[in-house]
Amino acid sequence: MTRNLAIVPAYNEVGAITATIADIRANAPGFDVLVVDDGSTDATSAIARSAGAEVIQLPFNLGIGGAVQAGYLYAREQDYDVAVQVDGDGQHDAGEIPKLLAHLDAHPELNMVTGSRFVDQNQQGFRSSWIRRVGIRFFAVLLSVITRQRVTDPTSGFRMCDRKAIELFARDYPHDYPEVEAVLMLHAHRLSREEIAVTMRARTTGESSIRPLHSALYMIKVFLAIMIGLLRARPNVEAGDPAAVSAEHGI
Repeated sequence: MTRNLAIVPAYNEVGAITATIADIRANAPGFDVLVVDDGSTDATSAIARSAGAEVIQLPFNLGIGGAVQAGYLYAREQDYDVAVQVDGDGQHDAGEIPKLLAHLDAHPELNMVTGSRFVDQNQQGFRSSWIRRVGIRFFAVLLSVITRQRVTDPTSGFRMCDRKAIELFARDYPHDYPEVEAVLMLHAHRLSREEIAVTMRARTTGESSIRPLHSALYMIKVFLAIMIGLLRARPNVEAGDPAAVSAEHGI
């Protein structure tokens, strides 16, 4: 029997975390819930524990990449076979988790399945602001060209990984722009990924850290991160040799 984990990165999500945990427990009861509190200054950790989740409380704010990697490290050390990322702000509908799992199970050649808002143009639900959709489209086209595989939602954090992808992300996970760069990492390691259509919701509390006026600068930074990422050496993903580093520097 496989062991499944929901990794929930959260920063000051006191208003949403209880509902997020309850959503996962109701719709994906086969998944344990781990909340990674990314240095919150509110009661996120205490409320998550009271809701029945395991909690990793980081001593200060690492950012989304560091929080998610902490979750993957936990998944690796606790021998989970499958891990799904679920945002703590309520945007990801846990009712879609069984769909991601069914697709991963039906396609054992895949290492990661991503929930996309844009695979199906008729898909309902929240699709982000128009200015962010411009950026999403730009990086979708760029990554599709680089990986030679269709990418429609490169900024989606709603993704499910098998054991091999867990091993990879536990050892090496991008911290600055993790969703976009993680697609590139999978390609660099010749791991397989696929997108399926899911419905997402608007966040229930708080607001995005990416403001409209900062979107152009964000796009430039992500573009540079992708270009640098193409040149990075990557650690091997095989279990038992965490210090080994691949000699490959390109795609």
